[in-house]
Amino acid sequence: MLNELTETVHQTGHVTWIGISSAPHSDIQRVESVEALVGHGLAGDHHSKKKPDKKRQVTLIQEEHFPIIANWANQPEVRPEQCRRNIVVSGINLIALKNLTFRIGDVILEGSGSCAPCSRMEETIGEGGFQAMRGHGGITAKVLVGGEIKVGAAVEVYQEATS
Repeated sequence: MLNELTETVHQTGHVTWIGISSAPHSDIQRVESVEALVGHGLAGDHHSKKKPDKKRQVTLIQEEHFPIIANWANQPEVRPEQCRRNIVVSGINLIALKNLTFRIGDVILEGSGSCAPCSRMEETIGEGGFQAMRGHGGITAKVLVGGEIKVGAAVEVYQEATS
């Protein structure tokens, strides 16, 4: 019963923001769409240049968590680029996708783990940013089927067609 519950996600979310960073410490650049590359990640993002098939190809964070992070970091707001994730989603419980295969538009991703904050959160969000992000850092994913991801694209559990 519990396995069935963890594999059933009733929400459909959507992408609200996309960002890529050309190098580990470079600024995050907002884009309206990006190409997802099988086994690598997002075109132009530094994660896509690393060893193929690694778990951290794409990073995702849930928009609904930004007010909580801001509150705990004593900041008036937290913006997506401060959290240094690639894709911001809304309307779906992102942690529920952690070990599932899911679709963003035509792209198929596999949730590969939690995306823990790094010490840079103290720099980008401010003092307390690291602790504020704990448990709210989102997930990592691998690209199984590539294609274009656009702002506004639906985010939902992927169900393979059965014949």
